Amino acid sequence: MNMDEKMIINPEPFALAVLAGNAKKEHEENKVYLKKQLVLYLEALLLAQDFNDLEETQFDMSKSKKRNDILNKIIERRYS
Repeated sequence: MNMDEKMIINPEPFALAVLAGNAKKEHEENKVYLKKQLVLYLEALLLAQDFNDLEETQFDMSKSKKRNDILNKIIERRYS
């Protein structure tokens, strides 16, 4: 992946993959396990969404910096 490409995590498949890795313990009650799975699912969704928001912000800042660098080079050459 190129540094100029933004990475996006699809929240739902990510959360489902996290759940798949969380097996029920041998003597764990179903209700306790399901509650833990629900919390884990919601936390994974929110984490992926937060990551995507941060990635979008960083990507926009990177594009803005590159644009400013190009403008500065143009200005330097024009007035040199």
